[in-house]
Amino acid sequence: MRRCTRCVLSLATLLACVGILNAQTSRETDNPPTVQMVTVEPGIQLEVLDWGGTGRPLVLIPGLGDTAHIFDKFAPKLTAKYHVYGITRRGFGASSKPAPVTANYDADRLGDDVLAVIAALHIDHPVLVGHSLGGEELSDVGFRHPEAVAGLVYLDAGYSYALYDQTHGQILLDGLHLRDLLTQLVPGRIPSDVPKSLSDILEQLKLVEKEVVKYQEDIAMSPRPVGPSPDPPPTLYPIFSGFERFPTVHDPALVIFAEPHDFGPEQDHSAARAAYEARDLRNTEYKAKAFETQVPTAHVVRIPHASHYIFRSNEEEVLREMNAFLSTLP
Repeated sequence: MRRCTRCVLSLATLLACVGILNAQTSRETDNPPTVQMVTVEPGIQLEVLDWGGTGRPLVLIPGLGDTAHIFDKFAPKLTAKYHVYGITRRGFGASSKPAPVTANYDADRLGDDVLAVIAALHIDHPVLVGHSLGGEELSDVGFRHPEAVAGLVYLDAGYSYALYDQTHGQILLDGLHLRDLLTQLVPGRIPSDVPKSLSDILEQLKLVEKEVVKYQEDIAMSPRPVGPSPDPPPTLYPIFSGFERFPTVHDPALVIFAEPHDFGPEQDHSAARAAYEARDLRNTEYKAKAFETQVPTAHVVRIPHASHYIFRSNEEEVLREMNAFLSTLP
């Protein structure tokens, strides 16, 4: 999994923390959850796990490539105080796999899936807990429908798919925005204020050009993967092409970052590795600062040298921070 994480880290930290390949799924637990299929739209069902427990409801959302069973060992640690559920995202595991087009996997569609499960199971104002790409669903709900949940917990999930860094930008999100602006040049969609539209396009072109140049520099110093890389899942493009530039979220939020990430035993003492790790630290700190600046309700926690699967590598710290945060919610 470390090899996979290094590969995705090369895309300006965004892909770093989305485990798209060789996903880890664990079903080893002394407290197996009950499993049910919940319909979220006609013909589409999601696998929903219920580990039981009493108290405030928590809904756990895995990262890209994982199923809700990734929490099989972590979730039982929460059931003494909370009623814990988990959702396997569409396109993965036992959940339905609609056609891999953007409309079936964009941020609003995935957020609506979470809201549909909450409504179907009559879960009263849960706290959403997301790992990695699960931060996208958290932010979609927390931005569009903050009234539906009581709070948000990001487990190394606060990257650009969860919050657009208004200070530093992000190449993928800015490229998608440029794509949308360019559609205004198509006959029949030309806006009434053509000069402003063209000015917006030129401004965005300059921003993306600057980010592409920086990306080229980052790629040049990134470690090369060893051996062939597995093919990405077919849902990868529609999920990434459906990202949104969330400016903020409106719910109380606990945002835990692995900063810097643990990349395993240092077998390479080269300047290239040192620069790579320094870049990870810098980019992760950019995201942490973005939450502190753009989300007034956010409490940001940095755990040094934790793995991307922070709820595994630093379980006690994560549980302690979660319990402290949850105790403050009404």
